[in-house]
Amino acid sequence: MAARRSNPDAFGPLDEYDERVHSHRLRDDEHQRTIVQSLQDLHDMLAEYRAPEVVHPSIESLKPRSRTFLGALFHRQPPKKMTQIPSTLPKGLYMYGDVGSGKTMLMDMFYDTLPHNISSKTRVHFHSFMQDVHKRLHTMKMEHGTDLDAVSYVAADLAEKGSVLCFDEFQCTDVADAMILRSLLEALMSHGVVLVTTSNRHPDDLYKNGIQRASFIPCINLLKTRLRILNLDSTTDYRQIPRPPSGVFHHPLDKAATSHADRWFKFLGDVEKDPPHRATHQVWGRDIDVSKASGKAAMFTFHELIGRATGAADYLELMRSYDAFIVTDVPGMTHKERDWARRFITFIDAAYESHAKIVLTTAVPLFQLFMSPEEIGEALDDGRRTGSVKHAEDHEGVDDVMRQMMDDLGMNMNMLRNSNLFTGDEERFAFSRALSRLSEMGSQEWVERGLGMEHRGGLNEKEGWQRVRSRWREDSL
Repeated sequence: MAARRSNPDAFGPLDEYDERVHSHRLRDDEHQRTIVQSLQDLHDMLAEYRAPEVVHPSIESLKPRSRTFLGALFHRQPPKKMTQIPSTLPKGLYMYGDVGSGKTMLMDMFYDTLPHNISSKTRVHFHSFMQDVHKRLHTMKMEHGTDLDAVSYVAADLAEKGSVLCFDEFQCTDVADAMILRSLLEALMSHGVVLVTTSNRHPDDLYKNGIQRASFIPCINLLKTRLRILNLDSTTDYRQIPRPPSGVFHHPLDKAATSHADRWFKFLGDVEKDPPHRATHQVWGRDIDVSKASGKAAMFTFHELIGRATGAADYLELMRSYDAFIVTDVPGMTHKERDWARRFITFIDAAYESHAKIVLTTAVPLFQLFMSPEEIGEALDDGRRTGSVKHAEDHEGVDDVMRQMMDDLGMNMNMLRNSNLFTGDEERFAFSRALSRLSEMGSQEWVERGLGMEHRGGLNEKEGWQRVRSRWREDSL
């Protein structure tokens, strides 16, 4: 251990945790160890991360763009330039839990063991950080006037202080904070700053009942899409096995994706009574191979399940045999992979209709699974020509996070359905339905239903749900 301590990259949060357990300063706890593994995953990614050089915007570039004569005539504002976040930016962490859940200790472990290539880092209480931000904004406005995007300039200054920014006690109680947080955090990320934060609240509960809270929702959605949300409060099922602290969908395909899939497979399967093994099922004389199975959980790579010629009959047979599916390495699918997209949508439909659980590790966010950024751009152009892109357009059946991501791109469900990228009404409908169903299948209600979680009734709840599943299996034969 001493040798590893001499190498900052080799000694990470997991080593620090093991050392504390060995010296009896901590009791080994499975749920806490899972959290520390998430810290270790990020540590390992940071060891290979090189933050881009911070480029300060000029004062002139931060002034509002002048409107054209026609724009002024019709009261149209020039389109706001989207903030570009580097694709190489490691996904940060948002750890939340009640008092006594170990937030400060976990942040200590992470911050104190950061790899040596992270030469600049900052740890600050969030309230103090925001006070500093407002002072800087005030100075900018006094010097350059109020008609200026001062947040972008201040974000560049702050980014120079550290490529890893750790917040203790992230919260939002002030309307002045609420109005700038989305643009501030996004600007920091655009300069390659990795955010790690603790909080007493889930992002959905931040600034609850605050003034103009609707304007704060984009910040909540940014946190939920750009950071891994980890629940530090342990919840267990009837077996006393802790539920994994993160949601069931993970992107991108980084180092954390593997541990994400493994944790959910261990939780949804029954590795003690039924160790992981290969399994084979038959459909109409053909073999369906499951590379890893345990209990009622099956694990595949995308190409093992979708990359070969499979169809609805194969998926229905799997649904009769398993309650949960972990599918890893799901790629983004363009028009060149339409066959994959159709099969995957068929699989999603089968899982949804059988009330099964799905865990995914994906290369791209869910709303980009079936369309590349280039195709989204083409669909946007189609939408603008046809007039289907409107700010107030409703995205029926899509959750708040996905809706906000689509809003940021000017997208809406009708626009996607009407895009010429899809061949026929049935394919357009299947695409939008798949997004809707994935949104629902990622909810806490869907994920925990039938697992026998202690707070939902334990073993009795699980047995009741198994009866519902048994009736479905009988009906599907």
